[in-house]
Amino acid sequence: MTATVVLVHGAFADSSSWNGVIERLRQAGHPVLAVANPLRGVKEDAAYVRSVLSTVDGPVVLVGHSYGGSVISAVHAPQVQALVYVAGFIPDEGESAGQLAAKYAGSTLGETLEQVPLPDGGADLYVRQELFHEQFAADVPAPQAELMAVGQRPIVASALEEPAPAPSWRNVPVYSLIPGADKNIPPESQQFMSARADAEVVSVPGASHAVLVSQPGPVADLILRAA
Repeated sequence: MTATVVLVHGAFADSSSWNGVIERLRQAGHPVLAVANPLRGVKEDAAYVRSVLSTVDGPVVLVGHSYGGSVISAVHAPQVQALVYVAGFIPDEGESAGQLAAKYAGSTLGETLEQVPLPDGGADLYVRQELFHEQFAADVPAPQAELMAVGQRPIVASALEEPAPAPSWRNVPVYSLIPGADKNIPPESQQFMSARADAEVVSVPGASHAVLVSQPGPVADLILRAA
C-alpha cells in the first residue's frame, strides 16, 4: 500500500508552506495531508496530529518542519513507518525547542519576535513582519516572503520551553534535511540532533529556514526516499 505523507508545519508558518512539496508528492502518486498544527504546546499538538492519523488507512510517513519536528517526535502511532525532519527539532526526552536552538551559536530569531498577550496570561509570538524575509525566508522572493509574513501563524511562547516526552524517533527510520543558512535553528544544532537520532541527512547549502518553500524539490525527494 502506498504510504500517505502527513505534513506538519512549524511556528510562523501555515500548511500552505508545503504547497510546492505537496505538488511533487502527489505527482509521485502519494496521498498527502497537510495538518493545521495548533501551535499550542508539544503534547497538545501531538495529540491533535494523532487524531488526524486515526483517519488515515495504511502506512504513514510523518514530516515535520521546524517546531513541527518537536510535535512529530511526540507522536507514537504504529502506522508511522518513517519520520522526516525539515529544518526541524529532533528533541530527546526532557529537552525543549528553545534549549536546542540555543545549544549552538547562530540563531537570531529571538531578537525578531514580538509578543501578543493572551487572556490566560501567556503570550503568542510572531516574527515582526519587516524582519520576516531576512530572518525566516531569505532565499524566498521578497513579494512571496511578504505574504508569508502577513499570513504567519503564531506559537504560544510556552510551547518553545515545554520539555519533550519520550521520542518516537528511537523506533523508526529517521531522515533530516538541514538548510545551510538557517537563522532560526543553527545548522550545527540540527547536525547534532540528526546524528543522535541516526538520521539519514541531506544538506542544502545556502538555504534558509523556509527551505520547504524556496527549494521544495530536495524536500520532496527526501520524503519520497523515506516512503
